Amino acid sequence: MVEQTVLGVFFFLLVGHALGDFALQTDWMVRHKNHREPPPENSCRHPRHIWIHLLTAHALVHGGAVALTTGMVGLGIAETLAHWLIDYGKSDGRYGFHVDQLLHLGCKAVWLMIWIVAG
Repeated sequence: MVEQTVLGVFFFLLVGHALGDFALQTDWMVRHKNHREPPPENSCRHPRHIWIHLLTAHALVHGGAVALTTGMVGLGIAETLAHWLIDYGKSDGRYGFHVDQLLHLGCKAVWLMIWIVAG
């Protein structure tokens, strides 16, 4: 069993982020979770608003990683919402990749602080 230390929890929050944003996300998902991208070519098989489903599924992966790491479902829900909004903002052109990643990592720091206080 992994010891639940502050460093350990922060490490696994970062691992969860790396898995969710890079290892588990396909190029197809990256493209089609963006609401500004046209839908996939065969729109009979893929609904016009598939981006909502892809972005939500992607955010849920992140929320699940946070909930599993911290043992706090509320933080997982907060991460799901925050990740969804941050990625939507990036796809809306409000900021680029680096700001997107800093916002995500900032959320992880907030979740860690809440986890520490909740003790």
